[in-house]
Amino acid sequence: MSVLRRAKEWEISESEGSDVEPEPSPNRRSETQSGAPLSESSSCTTASPARRRRTKEEIEADRQRTKERKEAREMQRAARAQEKEERRREQQRRREAAKELKKLRPENCIRSLNISIDPALLQQEDSDLLLDTLALLEWRFTIESQQISHSITWTRDLPQQGDEGQSSVEEDQVVLVLTLADFLDVVICVKEMLGSEGDETETGTGAVLSPLLECLNRDAKKVVTMLVTDFEADYSSRTEARSEGFPEQRLRSKLGMKNLDIEEVLVYLQLYKNISVVFLVSWQDVTDHVCAVTKALSKRPFKLLTEPSELPFCVDGSWAAGARVDRDGSGLGLVWSRQIQQLNRVSPAVASAVTESFPSPRALLQAYQKLESEAERKGMLTGLLVKTEGKERRIGAEISARVYRCFTAQNPQLVLD
Repeated sequence: MSVLRRAKEWEISESEGSDVEPEPSPNRRSETQSGAPLSESSSCTTASPARRRRTKEEIEADRQRTKERKEAREMQRAARAQEKEERRREQQRRREAAKELKKLRPENCIRSLNISIDPALLQQEDSDLLLDTLALLEWRFTIESQQISHSITWTRDLPQQGDEGQSSVEEDQVVLVLTLADFLDVVICVKEMLGSEGDETETGTGAVLSPLLECLNRDAKKVVTMLVTDFEADYSSRTEARSEGFPEQRLRSKLGMKNLDIEEVLVYLQLYKNISVVFLVSWQDVTDHVCAVTKALSKRPFKLLTEPSELPFCVDGSWAAGARVDRDGSGLGLVWSRQIQQLNRVSPAVASAVTESFPSPRALLQAYQKLESEAERKGMLTGLLVKTEGKERRIGAEISARVYRCFTAQNPQLVLD
């Protein structure tokens, strides 16, 4: 094929003239073909720009950016470590708080209480009942002399901290067990003090009251309870007094004094000296009282920690602050509404329905007076429309009757419900 093509090219070149150059030789053509890529390669190499060297400013900027990224990573790592440590500390605090709360539970706290009993009490008959009961309950108790004779006190062991030894704190409760003769001596001494206008120095305070008042003067926070009982009575008399259900009246009659004199003494002891007086029948009642006080003291730390400090039956907020009434009478409507809400199961919506129909207590009483029968007055508020959160209902007959009894009853002891 190459020979024929050369022949044709030769013929064409002859016909056209000598101006046509002959085809280059194969060797020359190969050189040209082989040289073309070299020239192309060299042209490509020279066409690409040379790599530019960075300046010192650019190098310093790159170093600064690298340093900032490294510092940011270290800060994130430190923040994660700090957050982890805080979570660990919070978990530790929660575990310790749960552990302390568990210690303050009544079933655990009662183990830290110790009941101190004056030896003079054990000289009385049936006093072993108290010791046997405490031993049966596995409660700690000791028999040691007290500041006040015939008294019972409580101490609580505090948690041990570090290398410090075990310490204890004395509770504020004091139970004083007296016979009728001892209490009669107290009554006589208090009557003499009242006759001298409460001056304790001008009158003798007696063998029982004198150390008691000295103890209260040293520590005014003490709460004293006098348990007065007739230990000299026989078993039949105690059974009879217990069956009657009013040991206080029976013991008062044995004192041979007027009830007014005894009441005067009891009021003075309660209000001025914070001393309560309880009349009991036997050592069984004394034992029950001591056990009740011990259980109450065991519950105190847990209640102080878990229950709110304010009284649970008092409402908070604007209610506790009362309603302001100006000279022009503004605010009386709110007072009237809250007065109705004092009744059981009377909501603000129900009170609002009543005050809208009867703007004042006088209007309500006048409406009651216009009705003839008792049944009509009790059911006068029945059917009043009450609107609460888009819902409508009616006042029932029970609430209507309760409001009527509250504003018309003459008996102060009447139960409204």
